[in-house]
Formats: sequence, structure tokens, C-alpha cells
Amino acid sequence: MKKITLLLLLISTFCFAQIPAGYYNTATGTGYTLKTQLKNRITNGHVDQGYGSLWNLYTNTAFRDTNYENDNSLLDIYSENPTGPDPYNYFSTSQQCGSYSNEGDCYNREHIVPQAFFDNVAIDPMKNDPFHVAPVDGKVNGLRDNYPYGRVNSPTNTTANGSKLGPNYNSGYSAGYSNTVFEPLDEFKGDIARSIFYFVTRYEDSMVSFYNNTTVISKNMFDGTANNALSPTFLKILITWHNQDPVSPKEIARNNAIYNYQGNRNPYIDHPEYVCQIWSSVCAALSTDNFELEETTSIYPNPSNDGRINISTTAELNQISVLTINGQVIQKITNPNLIDNTIEISNLPKGFYFVLLEANGQNITKKIIIN
Repeated sequence: MKKITLLLLLISTFCFAQIPAGYYNTATGTGYTLKTQLKNRITNGHVDQGYGSLWNLYTNTAFRDTNYENDNSLLDIYSENPTGPDPYNYFSTSQQCGSYSNEGDCYNREHIVPQAFFDNVAIDPMKNDPFHVAPVDGKVNGLRDNYPYGRVNSPTNTTANGSKLGPNYNSGYSAGYSNTVFEPLDEFKGDIARSIFYFVTRYEDSMVSFYNNTTVISKNMFDGTANNALSPTFLKILITWHNQDPVSPKEIARNNAIYNYQGNRNPYIDHPEYVCQIWSSVCAALSTDNFELEETTSIYPNPSNDGRINISTTAELNQISVLTINGQVIQKITNPNLIDNTIEISNLPKGFYFVLLEANGQNITKKIIIN
């Protein structure tokens, strides 16, 4: 989504109802001033619970699958299949790694911002912070290694749920980098972006020393400054993912659980609009990039009375995704074949949906209603 859409506004309102009264009263600025205000807010009250206690936190319902199969398995962003059966599941704490050689052997603790980026300066509390330390399959954790997150068109490795490792797609919103990156599923890209925005905000004062004291490849995500923090290519990637994959109920539940656990919150889950209030020039540039696609695309009939819509565009689409209001992908078409610049999507159940269209680094989201 190129702007704060109805979905983001709805979610912002829902999130606000979960926030302790007055929690963000000091967040009154814009730009880097706002970022520092948020840093002070989420540092105050943060009580480090240690690395070992994460295992117990991961048994909390907020870290379990209550959105997809609803089977109370561990919600692992590297193995969850949002549109069908998972390739494997973890239920018990006894399935922690351990040695592993294959997917499904065991799960461990994945640092979304790799530990190797900061451990030459300090370990705690960054190592132990569940806002960027997630329970994931051990094999895939090792495959991701210390690589940045990015877009992969030609994967060298593909995981059981479709996450990809390979050279970054050096075009569109991800232009400017061509080395190896790891691409998660669309369903979890916003989660990862907001985790990284949290990290560069909560640990703002340390970002320069982290950057200057490491040579790990994930360093390329950052620019060596405290304020902007993120390098141009990866800031565009993360803002695009943040907009394409809005805050979902699973993130809200996780945010509340972590607040109860360690006393602070992720402000970008509570207030998604903070991202573009801080990095406003990049958000504006991304919006301009999407103008041409917006102007040449239409969806009809809308509302639809028979579960079918037509997408008409002169753009060469790379992907079409249909998402529920909760952000769950129910249909995805890669490299769609348009006939006379039109493609039909059918078998849509009654409901309210968003259609995400991607073309050469541009993306727009359209609202549709199926009666």
C-alpha cells in the first residue's frame, strides 16, 4: 500500500484500544525527533528477562498458531504455510535445538537482526529481546545465516514453506543491492520490517558502534548512523513490506504478550503511521513510484455479486495477491497471464478483501467487496 489506507486506519484504531493509557503521550514530534522520543519511551520500563526465558515465552498463546490451522502449534515464520497444510509443526518445548540437519528437526531462536551484528559491542538486552528474536526452524535459521532480508527472483535455496535465499533483485524498490539475501513469505514481511524498525529505534544510541565494530554481511542493511539507521535500499524494502503487509491480529497479540513479559512495546505495531512520520521522504518517493500503476489499473465489478473480479491494467504485473482484512493471503498469482490487458479472478467467498498488485518494483492495493 502506498499510503495509509483504510486497512491501516482500521488496524491503528484497533491497536490503540490495546495500548496502556498515555503510553505514547511523549511521542509528539516528527522525523528523527519522533524516533528518539519513541526510543526513550520503549527503553523506559524495559526489563531484560534473559535469553533462557524466551523458551517459556514461546509457549504463550501469542506465539502459537491461532490464525491459520488454529492447532496451537508454534507459529514459525519460516515454516508456516498460510494457505494450506504446514510442512511440519512444533508443539513441545522438547523440540528445541539441539543438533539438526533437516527442516522439521527442531526449532531455535532467530535474531531478526543477527546477533553477529551487535555482539562485538554488547550482548544484553539485544540478544534477549523477543521483539526481534523469534522461534523458528533450526535448519532454516542456519540457511538464513547473517544475510539481510530482501527480494529474491532467482533462488539458490527454497525452504519447505517457500521462503527463498538468493541474490537480491536489483530493480524497483529493491534496487541498489545484488548480493545474497533471504526473502520470507509475503505474510510475514511486515512483521519482519516492524521488528527491524523496533530494533533501530530501541537501540538507537548503539547503532553507530554496532556498525563500526562488525564486518558481518547483515551490516549492509544499515547506514552507520543513529538517526536514519537503515541504508537506502533496505529502508525502501522494509517500508514497502510494512505497507504491503499491514499489522495483523497475531502481531497485536504478540505485542501485548511481550509488554506483559518485559514491560515495553513495539510502537510500529501500535502506530503503523509512525514509520512514514519518521522516514517521510522515502515514503513519499515510494508513493510517487506507484503513481503510474495506480493510474493505469482498474478492478471491476466492485462490488461483485458472483465471486469474480476483473483486473485491467496496461502494466506488466509480477504478482497479484488477494488478502483478507486480517492480512491472510487467500490467492496469489505470480507472473499472471493477461489477455487483452485483463485477468479474471474467481471463486472468491463473500467478504471484504484487498488486492495487492506488484509490477516492476511498484505496488498498489485496491479494496474489493464480494457480496
